[in-house]
Amino acid sequence: MVDVRVGLTSRPLDLIYFLFFMMHLPATLLVDLQALYPAWMVPNIMKIIPVFYFTLSKDPLIGGAMGFLGKTDAYVWFKTFLTLEAFFQIPVFILGMRGLWRNSRSIYVLLLIYAASTTTTTLPCLTVVWTTPLTSAETRAAMVHSVAYPQKLMLLGCYIPFFLIPSL
Repeated sequence: MVDVRVGLTSRPLDLIYFLFFMMHLPATLLVDLQALYPAWMVPNIMKIIPVFYFTLSKDPLIGGAMGFLGKTDAYVWFKTFLTLEAFFQIPVFILGMRGLWRNSRSIYVLLLIYAASTTTTTLPCLTVVWTTPLTSAETRAAMVHSVAYPQKLMLLGCYIPFFLIPSL
């Protein structure tokens, strides 16, 4: 029997996953995991990335985990999710891209496990973003972390794909 290779572009859902993993890997390494890296290990040029992102978005999760909002104690749960991202998701990104590229049917079991894990951990993140108050005179006076309406829309636009794409 001749093994016929079906290209990635002929498999739209696989292509979406492949591109998602390809985009997610550098974002994880350059932004998310900086909350876990020892400070001495992060080159100064790389430290600018989460600072820029937080300045732009006021993301309460990255801001909390990175210490931009003060103590990081309240974000231990989120750092646990980041640890899962480091030790489970990064290998899945790499193995997933390889398996999808090769059209390996056996990769789908791992992708299903990834999907269950990721949607479960992204839902609380979405909840935090959704419930973060909009900036007002009251939030400023109370010195409560808040976001402007465009920032909330941007954050939802950033987090919702991490919930929806694995759900496909």
